[in-house]
Amino acid sequence: MASPAIELRGVTKRFATPKGGVYTALRDLTLEVASGEFCAVVGPTGCGKSTTLALISGLEPPSTGEVRVEGKPVKGIADGVGYVFQSDAVFPWKTVLENVAAGPRYHGAPGRDARTRAREWITRVGLAGFEDRYPHQLSGGMRKRVGLAQSLINGPRILLMDEPFSALDVQTRTLMENELLSLWSATSASVVFVTHDLEEAIALADRVVVLTAGPGTVKGTYQVDLPRPRNVAEIRFQPKFTQIYEAIWGQLRDEVLVSYERQKHAAAV
Repeated sequence: MASPAIELRGVTKRFATPKGGVYTALRDLTLEVASGEFCAVVGPTGCGKSTTLALISGLEPPSTGEVRVEGKPVKGIADGVGYVFQSDAVFPWKTVLENVAAGPRYHGAPGRDARTRAREWITRVGLAGFEDRYPHQLSGGMRKRVGLAQSLINGPRILLMDEPFSALDVQTRTLMENELLSLWSATSASVVFVTHDLEEAIALADRVVVLTAGPGTVKGTYQVDLPRPRNVAEIRFQPKFTQIYEAIWGQLRDEVLVSYERQKHAAAV
């Protein structure tokens, strides 16, 4: 059996609060992601989904437990990990070409080589002809394409995605989801995709992990036995999709209700 690409073993993550207390975001979280697997993580607001990505990336250390990537303990930000954030992470003062070329140049590629590779990836994400545009001249969907190119040009073995399409309109979001699947299928990257949208999780992933209301821990995992390649707009109409959705929602709904009641109570205090 090959070692998992990502392992979290008994991980707890605590943060100090501004008032001097301690907030526990994750408690005793154990999770594995196989090499080349597309794993989606869902759960209610505040369950620690984004914190999980921060631990895998090395942006945050665990309070207890262990995080391993490709068999090695995570000790700070590691090479081979790409991160696509919910908000745009492009440089507003750089053109599309220079934004996408930034990664290779950071890793030591000569400027000409970096720009050549950047042009290839700009074409792959459907932005050929926009190389000289600045981010403020692009639509939200186009900026997300730039973000994908920025991450994928570096050939990440691990790709972490934190609700990357949540701010897009429905039509653009569907286009970007299909674009992501197309680009990912040409790589061997292991993906951890955080989302609040259960339909999106099922349409994209090989496996969906449900986290409990915070402190988050794994409540259940579900294989998504749907054929690839997928069209995310069409696969939602398959009977098997509905069956998977109902099974996962049965567990996720309870955690959403717990989170909602906590928020109501906190607002009333």
